[in-house]
Amino acid sequence: MRSRREQLTPEDVGLPSPGRRRTPGLRRQELAMLAGLSVEYLERLEQGRDTNPSVAVLAALAAALQLSEDEKLHLAWLAMKRHAAPLLPAPGSVSEAPRESVRALLDQIDPTPACLLGPIYNLLAWNRAWEALSRPVGALDEERPNFLRYHFLHPMARRVFSDTEWASVADDVVGWLRSARPDWGGDEEFRELIEELSTAPEFVRRWDTHPVAFRRPESRLLLHPVTGELRFTIEVLLVEGTDHWLQLSVPLDERTRTSIGRLRAAFDQTSG
Repeated sequence: MRSRREQLTPEDVGLPSPGRRRTPGLRRQELAMLAGLSVEYLERLEQGRDTNPSVAVLAALAAALQLSEDEKLHLAWLAMKRHAAPLLPAPGSVSEAPRESVRALLDQIDPTPACLLGPIYNLLAWNRAWEALSRPVGALDEERPNFLRYHFLHPMARRVFSDTEWASVADDVVGWLRSARPDWGGDEEFRELIEELSTAPEFVRRWDTHPVAFRRPESRLLLHPVTGELRFTIEVLLVEGTDHWLQLSVPLDERTRTSIGRLRAAFDQTSG
């Protein structure tokens, strides 16, 4: 609540501009007025002294804070976890191994590049087309590759994406990780990953704004060092009964399709 309040200005919500302020964003009094709450109650919510707001209060705050659809969904999920935790499935382990049937499915999807990702964006499995695409850009350099670690800490990531595309992906992946925190924030691997990523100022700046995001299909442009521009639609398929999902890179044009075929042929020739 506080992070979202501090990101809004009076002008954003239709209030007159008060001029320069010592602290950014809306004041509690302004948010309380917009949400139809008392300042005292809002203060208790922000400070965690009241943890049982009604659905009506949450809806009023979501509207006053101009939350996005993803942020509203995250707020609803947090409320469910607070009040209905025994009824919700317990999250699996961060290091849960993929099912063999899912590994087989990845092979069946080939020649479409596809990989399997876990809760903190560890790369758990992939098919040969995805390996042919990704190995030249360094995405599999680590013994236990991780997509976020690659994006923020591997120098090749800045060359694979344009500046605009890199920033857009960075916003998304930090939002994904924030959304995963309620379930896996206490896991040692999660904490270790945050510690590593915190050496990157671009990660810290985003993480400190408390973004949330959920995975959706999106278009992506890659500047591949071997083939040049590649254009994909990224499709996401959840794996039922697990906390894993398949990520498919579906070629958007014939040039990309042909380039993937050439990468795959060269990879097969060198790897046997």
